[in-house]
Amino acid sequence: MAVETEDLTPAPADGTGRQARTVLALLALFIVINAADKAVLGLTADPIRDELGLTATEFGIIASSFYLLFSLSAVSVGFLGDRIRPRPLLAVLALVWAAAQLPILLPAAGFGALVATRVVLGAGEGPGYPLANYTAFTWFPAGRRALPSAVVVAGGAGGTVLAAPLVVLVSDTLGWRAAFGLLGAAGLVWTVCWLRLGGGGPHRVRLGPAATEEGGTETPAHVPFWRVVTTGTWLGATLATFTVMWTLALGFAWLPLYLEEQAGFSDAAISGIVGLPALSMAVLVLTAGAVAHRLLRRGVTARVAQGLLGATMPLLAGLCLLFATRAGPAAATLPLLVLAFSAGNGQTPLTNAAIADICPPARRSAALGLSYALAALSSLLAPYVTGRVIDTAPNDTVGYGRAFDLAAWLLIGGAVLAALLIRPDRDARTLLTPAAPPPPDPARADPAKE
Repeated sequence: MAVETEDLTPAPADGTGRQARTVLALLALFIVINAADKAVLGLTADPIRDELGLTATEFGIIASSFYLLFSLSAVSVGFLGDRIRPRPLLAVLALVWAAAQLPILLPAAGFGALVATRVVLGAGEGPGYPLANYTAFTWFPAGRRALPSAVVVAGGAGGTVLAAPLVVLVSDTLGWRAAFGLLGAAGLVWTVCWLRLGGGGPHRVRLGPAATEEGGTETPAHVPFWRVVTTGTWLGATLATFTVMWTLALGFAWLPLYLEEQAGFSDAAISGIVGLPALSMAVLVLTAGAVAHRLLRRGVTARVAQGLLGATMPLLAGLCLLFATRAGPAAATLPLLVLAFSAGNGQTPLTNAAIADICPPARRSAALGLSYALAALSSLLAPYVTGRVIDTAPNDTVGYGRAFDLAAWLLIGGAVLAALLIRPDRDARTLLTPAAPPPPDPARADPAKE
């Protein structure tokens, strides 16, 4: 069985560290543009709906269309990443982003164009985050990859924080179409820089024949994939992530409109507020990972450190979302909304680690990829379902309340499932312990007696 092993070919001594930092900076910028591309629709939702005369359902269809090919593309390009060098692959993705954004500059681009370009954009962005992480890891040896991963994660938060005021400024001064064009141009500029300065590093991952863990620990040669994806850990992690990604998609598409229409914030205030969940998310992700790491080093079981601790994050988010629409004053609503749209993602590194811990090395990439792809389907459903809920409600206030309550109960349900199902210690023993050989046949135990 072929599994992934690391190619530890020594890197050239001159300039490698500088080049690694340059590549890492470009990858962080890549994720900044990725996050901004997602956020621009929500940030310009009001002028888009006014100019095109869109109902809430129609706007929800546009937002949901982004995720139509998102999961399929993430899985497909993930497999290509083992066979195609990062330089051309990431360049093609960035060009796809630019090609999807620039047509919106045309005055004739309406509802159909927005749907079509968001589908293309989602197909290009689905593989962006995992491929950026993979590329960053090729520049750093095992044991030194936490920092580059944190930089890539920070790029996602930074994309929302930096893009929000810039997109709102451009939209207010030049029109909402110019905001899409600006991000398309950013994709083109990044591609030029990447082709000149970027690429894969010396610590490449290649296929090899050894069925070993890092450090040489032997693992069973054959574990059927269905056994991995039917463990409680994999199912609990996937279902919990589904609910978290539902809320994230809801936030990207509808939170800016809610803040303006229901909470009464100005455009200038919203441009700053929408970045707060991203900052909170980065802090909570790093904190949850550090706490889980410390608990595991102290001998606490993975069920507690990854399952129960992780479950508290979507539980907190769900409770905050329930109270947010009932809090009354904006001063009380805002902190609840920030936690509601950020805390759930604090579970993500813990569930990813739990899945990785239970899998043999040859099954990890597929198990993580399939889990992410299935969970991302919620991002396809959430914006459209939210639009339908708002349109069918007696008024927008009731509609937003019902849509937020739905997301809140999904988060709480995901937290309960995670707490009950995620048991990495048990599932790792089940999957990673080689099966005992069958007992000898008494009739053939002694050939001399035959």
